[in-house]
Amino acid sequence: MKRTDSRSILIVRLAVCLLAFCCVFFAASCGYYHMGSMVHPQIKTIAISTIRNDTREPLLTELARTQIAARFQSDNSLKLVSKEEADCILYIRLVKTTNSMRRYNPGYEEDEYRPAEFHIDINAEMEVLIPGRSEPLIPKRTVSGGANYQYNVDPQVGRYYGLRQACYDLAGEIVEYTTEAW
Repeated sequence: MKRTDSRSILIVRLAVCLLAFCCVFFAASCGYYHMGSMVHPQIKTIAISTIRNDTREPLLTELARTQIAARFQSDNSLKLVSKEEADCILYIRLVKTTNSMRRYNPGYEEDEYRPAEFHIDINAEMEVLIPGRSEPLIPKRTVSGGANYQYNVDPQVGRYYGLRQACYDLAGEIVEYTTEAW
């Protein structure tokens, strides 16, 4: 009987030591990890200024603004508000778009090749200003986004979806630089 009691006490002691070790290990290993926003604590809201489009893409301004707003809302580090209420204002200038062929489909003839996949890149400049200050919060920097797209029937529809996906990629980089570049 004495032997059974000493074994159970030993098992309980080992279990307590193992539990204590696990608690200390997991608490210490997550100490460096930062959860939440990396934005300056005084900056809580942002406004998107009118986007300047220096490209030949007529729908690009609308697509970029929609995707940037969507990415800020999904990131949830800064709240989107009007210019009058904002702690900082994001200024964007769409500089250039380039479209290139990525892949060809061989046609019925040996010498005939048809484009099967395209790639579109959007280059832009961004800057974040605090109203009333002359020095920018985030100085002007170049950002870019790109996407591959295909079309089977209508080239304009395929290109539109490619532009939208490239704007989404561009918006991700803009949000990243805005919320993490302090």
